Amino acid sequence: MFRSWFSVFAAAALFGCAVSPVISPGSSESGFADAVFKGEELEVASLTPGMEQFRIFEQGATGFVPLSGVVEDVEHNAAKFCEHKGSVVRAVKWRRSVPPHILGNFPRAELVFECHPVKAADRAETAPQQDRLTQLERLKKLLDSGALTQQEYDSEKAKILN
Repeated sequence: MFRSWFSVFAAAALFGCAVSPVISPGSSESGFADAVFKGEELEVASLTPGMEQFRIFEQGATGFVPLSGVVEDVEHNAAKFCEHKGSVVRAVKWRRSVPPHILGNFPRAELVFECHPVKAADRAETAPQQDRLTQLERLKKLLDSGALTQQEYDSEKAKILN
């Protein structure tokens, strides 16, 4: 009996869920504001004038939660939020924690986004937006691994964003 409860507790502690995300106005304070480890920021698109921005921040409960899982949760929750408004997500800015995830540097992700009304043109545009984000993430990984120089990264990033 004790062993089964202990194993459930240990699994929850090691692979625990992330802290529940809260969606707040884009002008609100970043979840990274008071953090010792500030993470890295990636601007995906420019703000749309007159469009309301939102911010969602999520942090893993332990250092054993994969960053990719936290990012997926953020994307999913932002999409659900916009879907509830009859809109689609348009990512503006990402901030993510940088490994190693030790000493309180738990996996964290924050997305500043806009909810754009769904129109026929928007549906056609949604796939390229997601593709562009994937390309930017892949490009950043190449820079971090040393496969690209900062100058090559900046040049390729400009091509993707334009």
